Amino acid sequence: MRIDDLVIPDTPACRGALEVAAQYHSPSLLNHSVRAYLWAAAYAQVNAIDFDAELLYVSSMLHDIGLVAEFDSHTVPYEEAGGHVAWAFCAGAGWSPERRQRACEVVVRHMWEEVPLEEDAEGHLLELSTGMDISGRRTDEIPAGLRQEVLERHPRLEIAKEFATCVSEQGARKPESFAGRFVRGGILDRIAGNPLDRL
Repeated sequence: MRIDDLVIPDTPACRGALEVAAQYHSPSLLNHSVRAYLWAAAYAQVNAIDFDAELLYVSSMLHDIGLVAEFDSHTVPYEEAGGHVAWAFCAGAGWSPERRQRACEVVVRHMWEEVPLEEDAEGHLLELSTGMDISGRRTDEIPAGLRQEVLERHPRLEIAKEFATCVSEQGARKPESFAGRFVRGGILDRIAGNPLDRL
């Protein structure tokens, strides 16, 4: 399996979401967002999971937008702030209210401990793929050749250090959020031990 074998949508909304991510994310966070989509699309292909590629791509590009200074919220967890940004972005893209809400849900749910596939395929895939990229969970389910190609084309740069700092800061400010619970549950050790950083 190669990147060219994956479904990578090319719509105005997808191009716009990538542009927003490139404008506001650091290079490390931007590459993480792209890899999150690619891991999700690859896992879906390996496991014959049907998904809405445009919805998943837009949600992948915007899932961590609540971490950046311009969209950080002191009142809600960062994934909820990101969900609001996704809703507003999708409204501007002309999506229906129902589809805007789906983008918001997928972004918020990427921080859940598990999203049932039968209830939300895109949320399931993004929760799984972001976990793969940040903590290395279940990365062996992505073909080895594809893992190498993705990491060569979209290198990890400083994502481990940067995300550890972001999630720690979010957890300290919002201790009852998923970020706070993940920090207390040992996410920093899992980030440090991610096998993707040893390829």
